[in-house]
Amino acid sequence: MPTTTDRLHQLSRFDDLSDADVAMIANAGTAVTIPEGWSLIWEKTPADKAYLILDGEVSVRREGVEIARLGPGDTVGEAAIVAHKLRNASVVSLTALQVLHFTADSVRELIDASPRFRDALEQTTRERLP
Repeated sequence: MPTTTDRLHQLSRFDDLSDADVAMIANAGTAVTIPEGWSLIWEKTPADKAYLILDGEVSVRREGVEIARLGPGDTVGEAAIVAHKLRNASVVSLTALQVLHFTADSVRELIDASPRFRDALEQTTRERLP
């Protein structure tokens, strides 16, 4: 069975990260299995956690309307942490998920420790926040 670090290495989004950065990300998060139909994040709530999807698919919804579908290698919840704002969407699992769960503090620590991780999250934030 592959380790979390192995799974991260398999995701193209992490091609530019060093082995040390990938290991740091894997160690900062907690591997979690989430069932289909589960709400991971709720719109208009404080930014207290984020997830990196290792396997499965989620629906991102604003005011109940799907605005995106995300899958392996995508992160959810980090944009509100980076921007210091309330959540602008809800996220619901469409399939069973394998994810890395991060607290807001662990996301901030990773941003400080890894410039490449920070750049990736800031780019995602620019793309997702209105």
